[in-house]
Amino acid sequence: MLKCLIKIVSPVILTASLLGCSRGKQVFTSDCNDDHTPVYKRVAFIELVENLKKYDKQYVEVTGKYIEAPEQSALFNESLFADHSVGHAIWINFNPDCPLYLEGTRTGLFQYNNGQFTQINDKHVTIKGRVDAHDTGHLNQYKGAIERISYINL
Repeated sequence: MLKCLIKIVSPVILTASLLGCSRGKQVFTSDCNDDHTPVYKRVAFIELVENLKKYDKQYVEVTGKYIEAPEQSALFNESLFADHSVGHAIWINFNPDCPLYLEGTRTGLFQYNNGQFTQINDKHVTIKGRVDAHDTGHLNQYKGAIERISYINL
């Protein structure tokens, strides 16, 4: 009887444990780029910053640390040894034309939900969008921009 109970309970506990571990990840998507089904190139952050003009008007997937503040919406290199100045950061141009919703819901990224806004500041994120090498963000301080954001994984 005990062996039978263990065989039944063990998979339930394992499943609950795995679901509990993944609870911290949130994926928000938008269908704003679906009209031409872009192919996203996965690019390392440093590669994108150093060769931004090469990726101009291309759709990329890049990972970094997102920082927001008054007049700031930027992705920075997460490496401890990298230059963390705004001149080596990428402006992230969120736009109401590309509303981002929590996958499987109609809960928006910038929507007040459960008593608070989704916290993305100072988080490791993966973003998909289109590079604009000519948009250098607020006060022209940034290396370039990513616009038409259609995916963000927190």
